[in-house]
Amino acid sequence: MTEADIKLRILLAARKLFAMQGYEGTSVRQICEEAGGNVALVSYHFGGKENVFYALFEHLFPGNRLPEFEEEMKDPMKGIRILIEGVIRFKVEDPELAAIMQHEINMRTPRIERIGGYVFPVWKKLREVLQTGREQGLFHFRSLDNTLQFVMSALIYPQCNSFIDPLLQEGEQSLEQLIEDTENFILQGLGVGRVG
Repeated sequence: MTEADIKLRILLAARKLFAMQGYEGTSVRQICEEAGGNVALVSYHFGGKENVFYALFEHLFPGNRLPEFEEEMKDPMKGIRILIEGVIRFKVEDPELAAIMQHEINMRTPRIERIGGYVFPVWKKLREVLQTGREQGLFHFRSLDNTLQFVMSALIYPQCNSFIDPLLQEGEQSLEQLIEDTENFILQGLGVGRVG
């Protein structure tokens, strides 16, 4: 097994345990047991539990790929769709990392500032796309701050709150349907109209 394989096993084990038990409730020993390795592996490869935690975001958070879409993001319609799809795919395809992030933000842990370094570039890009769309006459809204929060809420809230499950009656949607419905909802709110 290569060093890269060992590091990935540690990261995947840590992601699973942090999502289930939280950062504070997870020990280095548990991470190593889950990864099927020696307890010294975390220290050797990462220098401790905190570094493993941040390595999750460094290696697994899809927002790090944002620069790959820089050219496409210049078109506000393409940009908003890329951001909507990216956030939804992240939440659906990596629910463990999404849960870790949500827990850390909700609990305002000491790690929140570093997490912001990964998350804020995504939201800043959303703000930029909204502003450009308004300047080009594509999007129509009064307050950029309020609109940013409304769009973020539409992206963040669904699938992260099982409290409202008793109110939901239609069953699961496919990922593509969820993306399309969210795009339509957000774009109609921006004054674009039905797009799909």
